[in-house]
Amino acid sequence: MSSPPPDTTRPPELRAPVNLVSPRAVWFWTVRALWGWVVLLAAQVAWWLLDADHVTWHVLGLVVTVVIAAAHLVVMPRWRYRVHRWEVTDTAVYTQAGWFDQERRIAPLSRVQTVDTERGPLEQLFRLANVTVTTASAAGPLRIRGLDLAVAERLVHDLTIITEHSEGDAT
Repeated sequence: MSSPPPDTTRPPELRAPVNLVSPRAVWFWTVRALWGWVVLLAAQVAWWLLDADHVTWHVLGLVVTVVIAAAHLVVMPRWRYRVHRWEVTDTAVYTQAGWFDQERRIAPLSRVQTVDTERGPLEQLFRLANVTVTTASAAGPLRIRGLDLAVAERLVHDLTIITEHSEGDAT
């Protein structure tokens, strides 16, 4: 027995999406965050070399920076991985992102205007891609970051097919 067609008269419920992003996103977010900490530590070392009179303060500053950086590099990527989710149903695209400031969004498929992928050099190294789903919403596009490249390509293909056959004017 087949399931009844989805009720398109009711808006989809705002709920947590079921799909996690790629586990490689954890390493990507770690490496991306590491660069900022390396720059900060290099600046502190340069300042120390230019001002050798306050060794205690420089060492204390370096120790505090290393402790905070280590905590950030261990906690943030794993936390983001647990939060970042996405899902596509017969009626909508669901996203959830963030780590401190978390956002959950939904876009009915009838409102989808474009679907794009984007990969920077670091994402290419980790075989990751980002998918952007643009709608007529004033809140801006939905973004799914940290997807496995093959999953992202399949998602874009599937969304293109689904939205081609979706009733609505995407406005």
